[in-house]
Amino acid sequence: MAKTSNINIRIDPTTKVEVEKLFSNFGITITDAINIFLHQSLLTGGLPFSVKLPNPNATTLTAMKEIEDLIAKKTSTSSQSVDCFFKEIKIDADR
Repeated sequence: MAKTSNINIRIDPTTKVEVEKLFSNFGITITDAINIFLHQSLLTGGLPFSVKLPNPNATTLTAMKEIEDLIAKKTSTSSQSVDCFFKEIKIDADR
């Protein structure tokens, strides 16, 4: 049997459960997936995928700008309660 080394990682429990379910569909464990990742990193000489910031499309950017403008307007010119603010912009404050 080949010698092995241990790597300890911390991950939130929800992500661990979700990734275990995902990888079980491929018949592999998290350890198998990490080994695949590490071997692919060696083969490619870096991360085996591109790392970039998300690039939202024009519709999403417009919606984000509208919300930012609405929030800026409401928070800077009004002394209403948070509940009233969320009701006005039609967001359930209990979410």
